[in-house]
Amino acid sequence: MDVHQAADIRLFDKRKTAALILAVLIGPFAAAHAAEIDGEAAFNNACRTCHSVKAGDNRLGPHLHGIVGRKAGAAEGFAYSAAMDGSFSWDEAKLDGFIADPEKTVPGNTMKPFTGIDDAITRKAIIDFLKGS
Repeated sequence: MDVHQAADIRLFDKRKTAALILAVLIGPFAAAHAAEIDGEAAFNNACRTCHSVKAGDNRLGPHLHGIVGRKAGAAEGFAYSAAMDGSFSWDEAKLDGFIADPEKTVPGNTMKPFTGIDDAITRKAIIDFLKGS
């Protein structure tokens, strides 16, 4: 190995070390930023076709204004399926389950063709958005 090859190897090792240090220092901030999801955008992408967050604005699905704490089937002016019989209230856990898998959480609902959102972070962002609407 000549002097130039040895210098190239040392420079390569320094670059690898610098990249590793940078990844260790920036990694947690990048991961935290990636975990931030805009709840309104997630709602718009997954729910807005059928639902609104404006009180009384029923569409193909009922409006979701004030959904957290509301009894199932209680939005005025919407014809619900028998599955939404008012036997439960929408809390965060029930909403999370429903958004993840509507049929498993409330069998017989009419949310077809929506089959759910697998990503827990996206579901949480949507629920947090709904809580503020």
